[in-house]
Amino acid sequence: MSAGQDAGPSAGQAGHVSVHASLSLPAVLSVAGSDCSGGAGVQADLKTIGAWGLYGMCALTALTAQNTCGVAGVAAVAPEFVEAQIDAVFDDIPPAAVKVGMVGEAAACSAVARALARRGAANVVVDPVMVATSGSALEDSAAVRALVEELLPLADVVTPNLAEAQALSGVSIQDAADRRAACERAAERIASLTPGAVLVKGGHATGDASDLLRLADGTRVWIEGARVDNPNAHGTGCTLSSAIACGLARGAGAEDAVRAAKAYVTGALAAGLDLGRGSGPLDHFWKVRQEGSFSAFV
Repeated sequence: MSAGQDAGPSAGQAGHVSVHASLSLPAVLSVAGSDCSGGAGVQADLKTIGAWGLYGMCALTALTAQNTCGVAGVAAVAPEFVEAQIDAVFDDIPPAAVKVGMVGEAAACSAVARALARRGAANVVVDPVMVATSGSALEDSAAVRALVEELLPLADVVTPNLAEAQALSGVSIQDAADRRAACERAAERIASLTPGAVLVKGGHATGDASDLLRLADGTRVWIEGARVDNPNAHGTGCTLSSAIACGLARGAGAEDAVRAAKAYVTGALAAGLDLGRGSGPLDHFWKVRQEGSFSAFV
């Protein structure tokens, strides 16, 4: 050991660092299912929240066995335990925003809505996962009724994709020539179900990736976006909705939060991460890699 080199605590000697705890971060709660491959669900949400420099928490609604090639199995979490997780979070670290993704059965949806209403949750973003992988709408299911009657009335922003918007509104959005007008009609109908803003996502359509945002005051804003040619888009909807929640947690209004979230997802797609044999995940930390540090998106 050279002269003057600090050897640190000697063997058997405990080191001690005194820290004055003064840092506080806005916290964001994700209520969603788990994706063991890390690309979607709670895992995508927590990565997104971390990338935005905020503190992430979660309440699991389901466990899934899945990867980039598909879902092998789902195990639902008991509704009372979903509610217990949400209560535990609010008891100690009340979130500045809440993102709700896949909730599963009607009883779980009711449990989530009951807990959020009881706690007076603010800045609630609901990603209405209500369409089967096959594309068929589950319009008559008890779970969708609970979503519409109990959860949407609590939302500050609702983020349906085209298939979900069609199922929620009953408006056909199949004709490319009439798509924008149909999205506007669908958004108006969905707006009757929620006091918040409605974001009809156009990412599943051919052509550009423009989204329609219908604000709570009735204003319609088309948010234009170029399509990123990347087949690895697993977890895009989860990531977008949790990014919107982050923007709201930082104090942004709905339009600014949506625009920033869309830019974040576009960057995550354009980063070109390539993992897995199927539709792989986004690069949630693309901006950190580019800039070498965390930075606010809004």
